[in-house]
Amino acid sequence: MGLAHTFINPAGTAQKAAPDRLAALLALGGPLVMGILNVTPDSFSDGGQFIDPATAIAHAGEMAEQGADILDIGAESTRPYGGAQPVSADDELARLAAVLPAAVNFGLPVSIDTIKANVAAWALDQGAAIVNDVWGLQRDPDMAKLVAARGVPVIVMHNRESADETIDIVADVVAFFTRSLEIAGGAGIAREKIILDPGIGFGKTPEQSILCIARLSKFRRFGLPLLVGASRKRFINSVTPSSPDDRIGGSIASHLLAVENGATIVRVHDVKETVQALRVAAAIGGAKENPK
Repeated sequence: MGLAHTFINPAGTAQKAAPDRLAALLALGGPLVMGILNVTPDSFSDGGQFIDPATAIAHAGEMAEQGADILDIGAESTRPYGGAQPVSADDELARLAAVLPAAVNFGLPVSIDTIKANVAAWALDQGAAIVNDVWGLQRDPDMAKLVAARGVPVIVMHNRESADETIDIVADVVAFFTRSLEIAGGAGIAREKIILDPGIGFGKTPEQSILCIARLSKFRRFGLPLLVGASRKRFINSVTPSSPDDRIGGSIASHLLAVENGATIVRVHDVKETVQALRVAAAIGGAKENPK
């Protein structure tokens, strides 16, 4: 942290890496809220709602005003329940071009949600500060090298091609993280730049997603910050039938318990409501610990 440093990017040109703004936020000690911005036509919850650049930029600004600490922008749906249509790097970049640079101007750290190293590199050139890889450095062989070269934080998410109800999902997540950390270390990514995400809903049954939140503390063995993205996920529907846009209550309950179990960052669609819930929970918790 501290002064920016010079490095050589994959294209061979010297660039300046921004100071680690995520580390500065994490050092404050409170849970961080990451606001989701999907500029896609087919995301499971809000697909198509923010495909128009002007609408997407306005929503980014709204989330910043509502108290988001980080903006997470993606242009290829990763639909945790299948059915996502693959997107070429050119199409992904075209969707991002009019949105991501403008979102950076709101002053919050911007995370680029992509599995493609060349898309991540472009986003970092435009001012993004974090790479969010939903395949945990295990899909694009150039991703770990890029993150190491740029010296930026990376979110390593657990994923599976499909759910298997017979496996021990906690053990599977631990094994996946272990492999991802080996890849990161081999590429030269500093350990303190890594955030782990158990991937709620991705390659998991609803019961396994619930279990990953309930046993989140099991992932603290790695000594790294934990991110949980339970927002509007289908496991909520398995408890109380509801459409994605009617799962705010379940999302907030999940994130409050995730924070209680060790999450440092929650990734959400509903920023205003989540910020309010976290602040009230913190106030009540503080009063309990410091009775007058």
